[in-house]
Amino acid sequence: MNIKGLIAATYAPLNTDESLNLNLVPAYGDFLKRNAVSGCFINGSTGDFASLTVQERKDLFIAWAQNKPDDFYLINHVGHTSIKVAKELAQHSAQNKADAIAALSPFYFRLPSVSHLVEFCAQVANAAPDLPFYYYHIPVLAGAEFSMQEFLELAQDRIPNLAGIKYTYNNMVDFKYCLDYSNGKYDILFGIDEVFLSSLPFGAEGWVGSTYNHLAPLYHLIRKAYESGDQEKAANLQAKSMQFVDLLNARGGFNGAAKSFMKVLGMDCGPSRFPHVTLSVEELVEVEKELTDIGIIDYLSR
Repeated sequence: MNIKGLIAATYAPLNTDESLNLNLVPAYGDFLKRNAVSGCFINGSTGDFASLTVQERKDLFIAWAQNKPDDFYLINHVGHTSIKVAKELAQHSAQNKADAIAALSPFYFRLPSVSHLVEFCAQVANAAPDLPFYYYHIPVLAGAEFSMQEFLELAQDRIPNLAGIKYTYNNMVDFKYCLDYSNGKYDILFGIDEVFLSSLPFGAEGWVGSTYNHLAPLYHLIRKAYESGDQEKAANLQAKSMQFVDLLNARGGFNGAAKSFMKVLGMDCGPSRFPHVTLSVEELVEVEKELTDIGIIDYLSR
C-alpha cells in the first residue's frame, strides 16, 4: 500500500448526551474530501479511542466504511491494552472493508523491548492478514520509545502485511532512516503537524494529523511553497500552524478545544469526553476572533 497526501485523524462525533453521532459521518467525509484530504485515520488519539467502548469503536468504523467518499483511504486504529481485543478489532476491520489497520503499543503494561513490540504487532496484524498493517509510533503517550529502524529490521520478516509506520514522534533522524529503509519499501506517515515542513526535505509523501481537519489548505500551501523554492513563505505558513495549536492548547487542552472548533467549520463534532474540555459558544467566538487577528482564519478548511 502506498498512502500519499494528508490523512486526517478524525474526531469521534458525539451528541450532546455523549452518545455517538454517526449521522455526521457522511458530511464529515465530504468535508474532508472537499478540502483535498486523502483519507482518514479513525479511532486514534484524536478520536479519543481510549474513552470509547469497544462497541462504539466498531460502530464508528462501520459508519465510516459505509459512508466514506470514493478514492478515500480508511485506516482504522485497532490498538488496545488487551491483545485479544486488538485482534478482535482487526478482524472486524477486515470483515467490513477497511483499507488498512494500525495499532499502537500496549500503554499500561509497557513492553520491555522492540522484539516484544514486534511480537505484539505480528499477532494483531495476523488477525487481519489481508489488510495492510501500520504500527502507530507515539511514544509520548504509549511509552514505547524504541528505534523504528530497528523495528523495521525485526518486523520485515515477521509481519508479512506490514505496510509501514504512523510516525508520531519528533525524531527526524530515525524518521529519515525509516523512510529510506529497504529502498523506501514502507510507508512512513509523518504525524507531527507543527513540523510538517521539516518532513519535506526528507522525502515524506504521506502525513496523518489532527489539524488536517482544520487547516488542510494551509498545509497544501506549505508544500507548494516548499516545492517552488520559497522557503521563507513555507516557514511563515508553518508558523501559523504552530500558532493555531498553541492558541487552542491554551484553552484547556488541544484535543478538546480543537474538536470543539470543528463547529466553527460547519462540522459540529459535539462535546468531548472527560478529561478533555468542550468550549462554549462564547469561547469559540473568542477563538475565531483571535485566529482572525493573527491571520490564520483565511487558511481554515471550509
